[in-house]
Amino acid sequence: MPPQSPFPAAKKKSQLELDPRRSLGLRIKELRVEHGFTQEELSDRSGMFRTYMSRVESGQANPTLTMLHQIAGAFGIDVRELLAPPATHHPERVRSVTILSRGRVNR
Repeated sequence: MPPQSPFPAAKKKSQLELDPRRSLGLRIKELRVEHGFTQEELSDRSGMFRTYMSRVESGQANPTLTMLHQIAGAFGIDVRELLAPPATHHPERVRSVTILSRGRVNR
């Protein structure tokens, strides 16, 4: 058996690299939020059930090419744009939090 790395992060690829369904789901959610749609609105516009759209966004469902075209159409974009990788870093949303030993939190 090969020696294991003492660094857990070195053992795995990122979640996005491991599961293309998850990556697609994150991209769809990202676009939905950018367009100001709820899951219900997106599902209505694309002709799918909201529960199925939820499963797509969470990476639990694997939509067909036809469904991808419907979702892209709901956003008014080409399916190639839909398949672009999701933004993984939003510097304007990142902040540092330091937890002190006495239960206080500095932000």
